[in-house]
Order: sequence, then structure tokens, then C-alpha cells
Amino acid sequence: MQKVINVLALASFAVSAAVVGAGAYVFVNREAIKDNIKSQVTEGVAGAVQDQLGDLGKLGGGSSPVPSGGAVPGVSLPF
Repeated sequence: MQKVINVLALASFAVSAAVVGAGAYVFVNREAIKDNIKSQVTEGVAGAVQDQLGDLGKLGGGSSPVPSGGAVPGVSLPF
């Protein structure tokens, strides 16, 4: 019976050490993890927007209501 209890105690220690180790790893690398997640989300959103805008360009036949120079006649910006 003592051997079973010792095995359970050793397994409990191993699990506890793994949880503490994983927590320490996340704590130390939290900035890199956040930056990685931000870049993945940004790339995903940019891809989705690109896909949606690509579909809009097909609807208009490739023409744009904005002149090629980028300025809209009769519209001025306040700065």
C-alpha cells in the first residue's frame, strides 16, 4: 500500500512541476507570445479585408470612382 501512495505522490509532484514550469515559461515569454498573436490576427484580418475588397473590385468592372490622381474634385481636406 505504501508503494502505491509513493507512486501517487511522485505523479502529483510531476504534474505540479509541469504546471509551474509551463506558467514560468508563459510569464517569461508573454511579450513574444502577445506579439505573435497580434501579428497572426493582423494577417488574418488583412487577408479577409483583401478578399472582400477584391470581390468589390470585380463588381465595378475594375473602374474606380476616385480619379487616378487620388484627389476628388470639389473636395478639400481641413489641413
